[in-house]
Amino acid sequence: MLLNKTLLLAALLSLSPFVAAHDYQVGELQIEHPWSRAMPPVAPTAAAYFVVHNQGPEADRLLGVQTPLAAKAEMHEHVHADGVMKMQQVQSVAIPAGGAVRFEPMGYHVMLFGLKQQAKVGERFPLTLTFEKAGQVEVEVAVQAEASAVKAEPATQNAAHQH
Repeated sequence: MLLNKTLLLAALLSLSPFVAAHDYQVGELQIEHPWSRAMPPVAPTAAAYFVVHNQGPEADRLLGVQTPLAAKAEMHEHVHADGVMKMQQVQSVAIPAGGAVRFEPMGYHVMLFGLKQQAKVGERFPLTLTFEKAGQVEVEVAVQAEASAVKAEPATQNAAHQH
């Protein structure tokens, strides 16, 4: 009996990377594996990450984000200014035709302010992304203990944005 439970647990754990990955499609855009890192219950903010792939012949632009989990959601990026790394809000992010943009730690990311509660590992929460051409898509953000292993092609990472 114990051996059967151990084998079942091992089988489930070996599938966990595949179960955790989730993608969404809106028009020519694919949103790959939205995720957030679990934070302490008292943390006032959190961040969400994902990759947006544009499989179409025209560029699009991410204009806004929102979630019922937080009072406010904003797109941010990390930049080097005068030898100092800082975070700043961006009003939109260009998604190039045939390219991809990564929202990741130390790059573009979605900041969630005024959290109503901190999500725990294994939970998911809704996040609505609003694109200029593709429109709105609601994704489920998976809360993880560690950073995601999702990778985009290096040549298409972090396309130009406009403030």
